[in-house]
Formats: sequence, structure tokens, C-alpha cells
Amino acid sequence: MPGLWFEEFEEGYVFDHEWTRTITQTDNHWFSLLTMNPQPVHIDAHAAAKSVWGKPLVNSLFTLGCMVGMTVNDTTFGTTIANLGMEAVKFPHPLFEGDTIHIKTTVLAKRASKSRPGEGIVTLRHDCFNQDDVLCGTCERAALMRMRPADA
Repeated sequence: MPGLWFEEFEEGYVFDHEWTRTITQTDNHWFSLLTMNPQPVHIDAHAAAKSVWGKPLVNSLFTLGCMVGMTVNDTTFGTTIANLGMEAVKFPHPLFEGDTIHIKTTVLAKRASKSRPGEGIVTLRHDCFNQDDVLCGTCERAALMRMRPADA
């Protein structure tokens, strides 16, 4: 399924993405260790039990990756050129191993590129919720998108 062309994004539109993902202990451990983050609160159940959380906390960069990745099929699959940046990244509520997340995306803005003909910048806000619909993460992402080709 192709993503949307620049012209198809409408400011204010909200995508309630269909996919969900249950975050496992393996996800949390592997991601933390692959990214060289040996923080005990992520990978050591005994240390995490003594933390303010009382159990392992999901690595926030894993959460951020899911917040973007889980939106691709509905938004940018095959039509994006690059991510230009992410701002206002926040994690207002923790995620724990065993939590199931879902994502909503709001189109905040779009504009044609001033320097790259046939391309435009779309600003998206991704919101991550747990199984209880508690907001656990948010970020604003600027994506450089292809405009619809003449033959499409």
C-alpha cells in the first residue's frame, strides 16, 4: 500500500492507526543493548524493582521508533524522501514491558519546498497511547515528501 503524496495530506486530519504493538521484555532488552544503553532500569528486573517504577521501564527511544514506524503504512510508505527532524519529543507517562501501544497522527502543517521542486514538507504530530488510552509519548516530525508525479 503506497503512502500519501504531499498533495494528499490535509492540515488537521487525524489518522487513528489500526496497528497495535505489545512491547515485550525481549523488545526492550534487545533494543537497549543494541543501542548501547545498559541502563539497569531497562534491562535488569531486580534493579528496576528497586526503582521508582518498581519494574522495567521501556526504553524511550524504542517508544519513539514505534511512534514513527507504526505510522508509515498509512502516511509515508514509498512517498517520503527523508525525515528532516523531530521536535517536542515528550514522554508524559511511562511504558512498561507488556503494555500495548497504538498511535494517532495529526497533520499539523504542510508547505511546498522552496529549494526542491516537486517536493514538500509535511509536519506530523505522533501521539502514542497505552492500552488504557493514556498518552505515553508525543513528537512532531517534519517529513520531506514527494509531490504526485504527473504520470501518477
